[in-house]
Amino acid sequence: MKRYILNALLLLSGFCSFAHPMPSSVVTLSVLENSITGEAKMPLLDVEGALKMEANNNLDINTPFFKEYFRQHIKSYNGQELWATTIDSIGTEDNVDVNVGNYREVIVWFTMVPPKGGNLRKFLFDYDVIVHQIITHSILVYLKNDWKSGLHSENAGEPLGVIATNFKIGKFEPLTVNLENGSWWKGFENMLDLGMQHIKEGTDHLLFLIVLLLPATLMVRNKKWAKYAGTKYSLTRLFKIVSAFTVGHSITLLIGALGWFRPPAQPIEVLIAVSILVSAIHALRPIFPGKEYFVAGGFGLIHGMAFATVLSGMGLGTRTLALSILGFNLGIELMQLFIVALIIPWLLLLSQTPMYSRFRTTAAVAAGIVSIAWIVERCTGVPNFITGLIAGAYQYAIWLIVAIAVFSIGCFIWQNNVVKLQKQIGK
Repeated sequence: MKRYILNALLLLSGFCSFAHPMPSSVVTLSVLENSITGEAKMPLLDVEGALKMEANNNLDINTPFFKEYFRQHIKSYNGQELWATTIDSIGTEDNVDVNVGNYREVIVWFTMVPPKGGNLRKFLFDYDVIVHQIITHSILVYLKNDWKSGLHSENAGEPLGVIATNFKIGKFEPLTVNLENGSWWKGFENMLDLGMQHIKEGTDHLLFLIVLLLPATLMVRNKKWAKYAGTKYSLTRLFKIVSAFTVGHSITLLIGALGWFRPPAQPIEVLIAVSILVSAIHALRPIFPGKEYFVAGGFGLIHGMAFATVLSGMGLGTRTLALSILGFNLGIELMQLFIVALIIPWLLLLSQTPMYSRFRTTAAVAAGIVSIAWIVERCTGVPNFITGLIAGAYQYAIWLIVAIAVFSIGCFIWQNNVVKLQKQIGK
């Protein structure tokens, strides 16, 4: 008899759910050093339904009553040991769903701390907000941040599972969360990859360095860029410039990631664009000849502050932060050296030909125009045509390098043929 009653209730709730198909709840979890933080989003209408309340879009949700309700229904266990759950904040916002249109959504931010000696990476997530009363409701659970699993806030999130009523047994079951496949190496490897990706997509950082390298193979005469200075001289200068930039951004990356100094993001982004403009002017006419190392190091300090923002918001502990800084910085250096290694041979080759002056001037003017467009955008917050064009330029970087390589080889061969012809005519 009980089974028939239960089936009838499930059938009835199914019809109700079909008539008013509210979206599922979504919970995202982030694993920190000693705790797990979460964000739960759910339809306000379903919260009111679970509490037998009348629908009210203006309901004051951030009250002790609701905090206690959510605390009682968001639990985690290691075996029989209950974790401590704290409701940090509750809010509401408007959302849109393709099925129901506009609806009001509740957002709950919470923190769960295991008992001393509890396993932070394997536990039962006993979340039954709404579903303890509305059995057709479901909760989608995602892992958003977990250093040891190689997940960070820039990822889309990894599905952990769904909490929903098991119609066979007539109740829902807690979700088993197992993150024990994570490791220190996986976290370090992810930070290494993140650093490489940041430089790969960081058009402004790369443009600054490349423009600063443009005149590095040349000598200065009468306050103008002159002829090719020789391979040994050029390579030495290139190495010093890249090293100075590395030292500069490594210092402020460390300072910023540790939270010792965090300037506002907008001025830093503007200064990065200014650094490109200064480098572009220097590539046209030497304004600090012989001092490129100090300029690279000084502007490297500014670029490092921008790098630090990637790590500063991850909520990392001491050990994970130390490894993150090391891995992230190493990733930056590897990608930076890789790209420089792809470009330098062609600059060395091309700078031995008369065409290098035109190439350098064209590249410097283009970089100057882009930097001014960035300065305007970052000061006003309004994108413009030029920044729109350059936004996805990194996707075509390899083709640009190939074009420079072909152009350099062609000019070098042409120059050698001209020299040979002149010698033959001279004879």
